[in-house]
Amino acid sequence: MVPAMIDLHSHILSGLDDGSATPAESLELARSAVADGIRVLAATPHVRDDYPTEPVAMEAGVAALRAALGEAAIPLGLLPGGEVALERLDRLGAEERARFGLGGNPSYLLVEFPYYGWPIDLGERLLRLQVEGVTPVLAHPERNADVQAAPERLESFVAAGILVQLTAASLDGRLGRGPRSTSLALLERRLAHLVASDAHAPSLRAVGMTAARVAVGDVALARWLTEDVPGAIVEGAPLPERPERTRRFRLRR
Repeated sequence: MVPAMIDLHSHILSGLDDGSATPAESLELARSAVADGIRVLAATPHVRDDYPTEPVAMEAGVAALRAALGEAAIPLGLLPGGEVALERLDRLGAEERARFGLGGNPSYLLVEFPYYGWPIDLGERLLRLQVEGVTPVLAHPERNADVQAAPERLESFVAAGILVQLTAASLDGRLGRGPRSTSLALLERRLAHLVASDAHAPSLRAVGMTAARVAVGDVALARWLTEDVPGAIVEGAPLPERPERTRRFRLRR
């Protein structure tokens, strides 16, 4: 069966952050996504101090790119979203935050995990979201040095209902040995829930979801990470149970 993946983390909108530089590049990235087996893509521009994206700018970008995808006959569904930095969480009003809801679902928010250090108030900030009925989805924690040194530090967050998103390029090795080995460790510990591309451009930061599925090494688990869980988030359905390992399951190192 041909995969019908849902990618909930990308920087495909041009002119908003460090992702696609031009509308033409956005279309090239969209074509690459379709060729890679992705049928739905969420546009999640950075929302942080160096890229202070406003909801209206994201929404306008989504509308313009949807129109361009139609004109170019590229069969890719495009959904809204945002990758919100920790320091911006408390500055967003409830209505703004809802408009950045992951895949158009205001009950989920993609939160950018810092690349360096472990914020003292990390747990408090995430708990405040949960109290307000929002499930945080931590973006690419496997790229953080503290997590690489001790993946088990995420156990309490996952136990509290927080989701973890791995980057495809981490799993397949494009981002180096540290992110790859940490991604595999998080999967082994059942501390990861979905894989997304975090695509920025049709180059190193391209989609590569198919390669990540192969790197997982188990068909059912790969489908859960790239289709089942993302689909449930978009549809607002209960998250499906993680499939049990098959007898021949073994994460590829």
